Order: sequence, then structure tokens, then C-alpha cells
Amino acid sequence: MPYETVIGLETHVQLSTHSKAFCGDDASFGGAPNTQVSPVSLGFPGTLPRLNEKQVEYAVKLGLALGSKINLVNSFDRKNYFYADLPKGYQITQDRQPICVGGQLKIHVKGREKSVRIHHIHMEEDAGKSMHDTDGPYSLIDLNRAGVPLLEIVTEPDLRSAEEVDAFMTAMRQLVRYLHISDGNMEQGSLRCDVNVSIRPEGSTEFGERCEIKNLNSMRYARRAIAYEVKRQTQLVESGGQVRQETLNFNPETGITSPLRDKEDAHDYRYFPEPDLPPVVLSTEELRKLQTEMPTLPWQMRERFSGEFGLPEYDVNLLTEEQAPALFYLELSRHTPHYKAAANLLINKVLPYADEQNIPLETFPVGVKQLAEFLQIIADGKVSNSAAYQQLFPALMEQPDAPPLTLAESLNLLQTSDEGALEQIVEQVLTDNPDEVARYQKGKKNLIGFFMGQVMKASRGKADPKVTNALLRRKLEA
Repeated sequence: MPYETVIGLETHVQLSTHSKAFCGDDASFGGAPNTQVSPVSLGFPGTLPRLNEKQVEYAVKLGLALGSKINLVNSFDRKNYFYADLPKGYQITQDRQPICVGGQLKIHVKGREKSVRIHHIHMEEDAGKSMHDTDGPYSLIDLNRAGVPLLEIVTEPDLRSAEEVDAFMTAMRQLVRYLHISDGNMEQGSLRCDVNVSIRPEGSTEFGERCEIKNLNSMRYARRAIAYEVKRQTQLVESGGQVRQETLNFNPETGITSPLRDKEDAHDYRYFPEPDLPPVVLSTEELRKLQTEMPTLPWQMRERFSGEFGLPEYDVNLLTEEQAPALFYLELSRHTPHYKAAANLLINKVLPYADEQNIPLETFPVGVKQLAEFLQIIADGKVSNSAAYQQLFPALMEQPDAPPLTLAESLNLLQTSDEGALEQIVEQVLTDNPDEVARYQKGKKNLIGFFMGQVMKASRGKADPKVTNALLRRKLEA
């Protein structure tokens, strides 16, 4: 019997705030273990939390981007459970009144667009990091991460494959980076997900029993974990067994999932209202202000690049994957009408240079006005495309303040369109190649490329291609 995979995600986004969710500890990544802690994040008795305003602002911005309803009044709850990386014995989270409800994120898989519905987004704090394989039989705990602000995005069970999960996480990473609310770095744990996987007979509308795979911080691991879990559940059902609802761990070395514990229900966590934090109350004026601060979103960029600028899908995807190249292209497009040539220049020269030099695009040494002039002298036929890219661009990087046309003149790269001078070269080329002339005149019209090459060689690349092509055809067909 064929089965359909049903997947829901709980995506955790670690926010790029300077301090933690409920105290002033440094929230940056990479500090020595247990150096970015305080009595509050260590859960000392008598300490009180204070709300991080930026966490609320970032949650609202993500909700606005996803089309969620923003709850103007939302509150915090205590989620009680004991584990060594949670010093207080409870997590401050949102259960009854999350800050955002509903919304959707569009993903693209194999050329097909799909909307994944968002159930809700809530604010909470992160736990510390447990390390089980660094000191023999002992587990070590680093509490630097304890209390770092998180947003948890809970989807509806709308995903049907590991590829769709990959597309969702990629789109979410892109979105939070565009919004500047998180670096989305999965390797450092800034973006990770719990994957709820179940199977059901194809055509069925009832959901099967789900299993949750915890804390996947690599899409390669997520794909492998989902593939294994689908296979495991299918074999279990087909052999007459039943899938038990439980929480699983994925071991990337063995490629298998294993039970951590039975899946908890809400009553297991003994949720109750957080007594030390008042409700968060937002005004419509605050929402309007945050709405005006929203950047152009990734899908809006893609629509503009393909519509207004007429770029092919390949260019659009490359230029909008990150916000910096998209903004650079937008600025360059303000100074040139040659939109496709501008995309080629950015993709083939500017971005590789920035990557090689490890510099942000904002500090690229050549200004957009000079790059626009560079494109214009190519369009005007003053410098050939090959000479511009192979000789003029490297020279421009060495002399970023020099006008491209002046630099081209000093390098003797300007093409000649003087018909008198070009006619002499064309005649000499035809005289030197009588056999090819005869073959052309007998119908081998593709030999025009051969003659063009000979003229370019004789003129050291300075012959204007349009003028040269017209001269050759006129003389060959006379």
C-alpha cells in the first residue's frame, strides 16, 4: 500500500539581540563556556526576569512578513520540566496567548510553488547546550546559551517530503536574514527545527500517529532523519505494528532515530501563567511604526527582478538569495538601463571579487556610477566585451577612482569604427584567405565567424564588431 508522508515543523530561530531574553547577559555566540551567565540565567532563587524589548519587536516583524495576526495583548507562561541545561527547572515561553497567529510562507520545490500555513509564532528562551561526547563518561553543560531569545514558528502539517522541509528552512533562513533578526546560522544553532513525522495511506484525510525528531541543525541531517523515520514507520505499519507517539533523537553517525522519551502532552509540562512578567501590550501605533520599517522581502525582490528588470530565473535566484547582492543590484540599476548586463557583471565579477577578498559588498571599491559607465562603454561598442572583462575590469580594481573610459584609453583598448581603416584590414584578410572566400560564396555562411576572428586578430581586438560584420558581408556578397 502506498503511503503519504505528513510533516509539521517547529522551527526555532535564535534572535540577534545583544542581550538575553530576560536579563542583560551577552547573547553573542562563541564565548568561553559558562562565561556569559548571571544569577538570572543561572536560575538563582529570588532573581526576577525583565523583558527584552527587541525580542518583541523582532517577533512582530516576522509575523508581519508572514502575514500573521499580531496579538496586541500576549502573555508568558512557565513550561515546567527538569533537565540539566535548564537551570531554573522551567522555561519561560508562550502557551495561551502567543504573539503571532496564522500566516504562511511560500516555498518552491522543483519549479512548483506551495504555501505552508503557520499555526502560530511564540517567544521563549533557549536552554543551555549539553555535550555528551567530550569527557568520557561525563556530560558537560555550557549555559552561555541559556536564556538567549528564541522565536518558535509552528507550522500546520502541510509538508509532504524532506525536499519541502529543506525548502521551508531555506526560505525561513533567507527571511530572517532579510529582516536582520537572526543570522540563521544552522551550524551555530541559530536556526534549527523539530520535525513531526507521520504516515497515512494515500488518499486518507486522517492523520497518523506522529513522532517528533528533536533539534536538527543541519538540512542534510534533517533529510536523512526524515527518510529513515518514514521507512521505519512504513515497515512497522506493514508488519502489523502501530506507531507510538514519542520524541526521537537522530544519530548522524548511524543514520537512525532512537527514542528519547514518550511524547509529552501539555499537561505534562504543567503550564501556568508566568507570575513575574506582566502581559505584553502593543498599540496599533507601534505596529504601524514597525510596518514602515519593514524591508523589501525576498519574494518582493524576486517579483521586481523578474518583472521590472526582465531577468531570467537563474539570475533572479542568485541575486536575491541574500539581501546584500539584491540591494547592490538595485542601486546599480538606478544608474544604467542595461539590466541584464548589470546582472552579469554582478554575478561574474563583483560577487566573486567580494568573496575572494572576504569583504562585504557595501565596501566594494568601485562605485556603482563607475560600474554603470563600464557597462555603457561596452554597450556603445567602445570596448569589446572580452577586453572589458579581461583587461579593463582588473585595471579598474587596481585604480578604483579612475573613470573607466579614461582607463580604457590608457590601456589602448578602445575599438575603432573608422570604416576606412577597417576596410583595409578586411580586404587584406579576404586576400589572404581565398579558399574560405570561395566556400562562403558557395553557401558556407557560418564562415563569417572565421573572418571576424581574423579581422579581430589583425586589429588586436580593436575592430568594432558591428562595422566589421557589415563590411565583411558587403564585400563577400558583392
